[in-house]
Amino acid sequence: MKKDETIERHTISVLVDNEAGVLARVIGLFSGRGYNIESLTVAEVDQAEHTSRITVVTSGTPMVIEQIKAQLDRLVPVHRVMDLTVEAKAVEREMALVKVAGTGEKRVEALRLSDAFRARVIDTTHSSFIFEVTGAPDKIDAFIGLMRPLGLVDVSRTGVVAIARGPEAM
Repeated sequence: MKKDETIERHTISVLVDNEAGVLARVIGLFSGRGYNIESLTVAEVDQAEHTSRITVVTSGTPMVIEQIKAQLDRLVPVHRVMDLTVEAKAVEREMALVKVAGTGEKRVEALRLSDAFRARVIDTTHSSFIFEVTGAPDKIDAFIGLMRPLGLVDVSRTGVVAIARGPEAM
């Protein structure tokens, strides 16, 4: 594989009109061209301006990433496309709810590890916990990996949210 064919992971932030069908158009662009979406989050960011931010984590060759950005920029309801991986230093976070079932030593170990990851216990029964853990996606992956042998039952993740550092708005 040539250097320019290496697969890269990019976080792309898209400022769009907050109206029906916009998310479907953005997703349609990805699915119609066979581009993968690893994470997708969307929320209104300015009620007065009726705008939302869509944060997409995707992967592909540098050429594919450039195509994705160019095609997103051409969609009518899109105001701005920003590749947070390249254009700005950005802060990325994700939240996950992680259910772990276990008793005895496994229960104690799950609690000890949750402290190390600053995960909060948000629900508990005699035989299970639900932890809330936030941080970079790699941190979430590591926490889930450590919970597997201790009785991991279920995981629900929010997807990545990201914002550029510094005083400028998107």
